[in-house]
Amino acid sequence: MGWWSTNQLAALAGTTERAIRHYHHVGLLAQPERRANGYKRYGVTHLVRVLRIKRLTGLGLSLAQIAELGDADEHPEKALRALDSELAESIERMRRARADLAVILDQAAPTDLPPELGRALADAGAPATERSMGVVLSQVLGPAPLGAYVETLRTCGSEPTLAEFDALPANADERTRQDLAERMLETPSVRKMLTAFPTFEDTSADSPHGAEFALNAITRAVAELYNPAQIDVLVRMNC
Repeated sequence: MGWWSTNQLAALAGTTERAIRHYHHVGLLAQPERRANGYKRYGVTHLVRVLRIKRLTGLGLSLAQIAELGDADEHPEKALRALDSELAESIERMRRARADLAVILDQAAPTDLPPELGRALADAGAPATERSMGVVLSQVLGPAPLGAYVETLRTCGSEPTLAEFDALPANADERTRQDLAERMLETPSVRKMLTAFPTFEDTSADSPHGAEFALNAITRAVAELYNPAQIDVLVRMNC
């Protein structure tokens, strides 16, 4: 009388017999005495222990963390404060994720780009090559040049010479390439972009991966995304 079976303990604690057996297996719950017939006899101390385990796991502590607390877990302040800090960080990550999702959903922005850059490219009607270039730049540029890139996209709009550049065939003759380079240099938005990005070396100076890595990545992206005539126009514009 006054003792509980495994089934009764599980029912009282609002858990399962399997969970009780697992707590025994991992050393979180002491084995109870047994009756003469071999059945386990659980008491109040076992119920209290199981309820504490449930409460702490419900708060977010793992069984391994609870095991580290030992028997002094009635009010594990240090572990709970550490958990609170982790939860605060998780909430902040989720807040930022929701903010990004709001931009993506509202602006139909691509998911492979930072929201602000994706929105700027979408608003500018950028072609697939420019979007792909934007993906590379978003990974290798520091905050300042990337912000300048976003700002220039916002001011470019549907610039006719940029549309010509996107449609320039690989076999465009010298006169066509030179003429396009000159007209692009006369375009205010293009001049602004060149001011913000005078050379690849300058834009990669504060790259999170280092200047050399950024320069190699941008150079490789240009070679892959643009045809020889387009690359020649870019070279002429930067001469």
